[in-house]
Amino acid sequence: MSASLTSDVPTLLVKVFGKDRPGITAGLFDTLAAFAVDVVDIEQVVTRGRIVLCALVTEPAGGTEGELRATVHGWAESLKLQAEIISGTGDNRPRGHGRSHVTVLGNPLTAENSAAIAATITRTGGNIDRIFRLAKYPVTAVEFAVSGVETEPLRTALATESHERGVDIAVVSAGLHRRAQRLVVMDVDSTLIQDEVIELFAAHAGCEEQVAEITASAMRGELDFEQSLHARVALLEGLDESVVDKVRAEVRLTPGARTLIRTLKRLGYQVGVVSGGFTQVTDDLKVRLGLDFASANTLEIVDGKLTGRVIGEVVDRAGKARLLRRFAAEAGVPLAQTVAIGDGANDLDMLNAAGLGVAFNAKPVVRRAADTAVNVPFLDTVLYLLGITREEVEAADVAEPA
Repeated sequence: MSASLTSDVPTLLVKVFGKDRPGITAGLFDTLAAFAVDVVDIEQVVTRGRIVLCALVTEPAGGTEGELRATVHGWAESLKLQAEIISGTGDNRPRGHGRSHVTVLGNPLTAENSAAIAATITRTGGNIDRIFRLAKYPVTAVEFAVSGVETEPLRTALATESHERGVDIAVVSAGLHRRAQRLVVMDVDSTLIQDEVIELFAAHAGCEEQVAEITASAMRGELDFEQSLHARVALLEGLDESVVDKVRAEVRLTPGARTLIRTLKRLGYQVGVVSGGFTQVTDDLKVRLGLDFASANTLEIVDGKLTGRVIGEVVDRAGKARLLRRFAAEAGVPLAQTVAIGDGANDLDMLNAAGLGVAFNAKPVVRRAADTAVNVPFLDTVLYLLGITREEVEAADVAEPA
């Protein structure tokens, strides 16, 4: 009956709340079963050991509603629970068009910020259909299911709120594709790892200051990426190739990087990296982390020495976007089902080309251009944007230790 329930069919909303314990849900439905009602909807939430259980059921036949009410109240009192039964008609009203998932990351998540976010959703014409927690550490992550407003205007409104309040808010369209098998591609320097690889090499060559000056010049727009890359690499001329192993050992993964990749792989995702750095490091990361794809610039080494040149196609801003498309084609994944993660202006084309572009601890221009931004130092928080909870991650780790 529930599949074809009309808006004028009498229904009862049965609400039970109190201290949680095993058997409450089974007990309620055992009690209702005696009246041969159909279940239209169920919702249950447990917070700090307190349960709220709601069951929407059809009105019992034969004028036995009063008996049902008395029986449910008696059962609830026997378990020291409270019960409320509300008469009405039909099911929930249909959700509005335009459905989105709004993920909020707080460290901490304050009541003031929560109020402002909820008010902004309402102001855009959206309705909050459901709220639930994705994670309680290392950050508090909460997801709002919102309907009634299209994703883009909602994202724009909440981006302003995010900037003003210093809280991370991600808005993605609802739909089956959110957890479909797909591809995640990320930048390396200051994203997958905490370091800038060129600076690690420069430290061994004793030219950190010169490299920093060239980098600053590029950031001022005086050099493009390819020019700055060649200028910085030229300073490494003469370094012994043994430095490569030393740099590999110095690379520090971003907190949460292993968890992110391990979890994505378990879910059937393919994972790749693109970098303006060097294959001498990214190839090692590919093996260590079990990545599916990796591409970067290659330092030329002749007779055991760095020549100060790179060989092959330069991976620059446009190159990263091309590689994302290439990886997607090789993986058999539509571009709309790709996720790109990066922190710098060099990542912008890739972030814009992906189905979901995530700015990770990024510069302001990148945060403004990306679909969403994460500003906490834990790379695995990206999982929450995909609707994956911390409990699911931990359960998978227990079942299949790394």
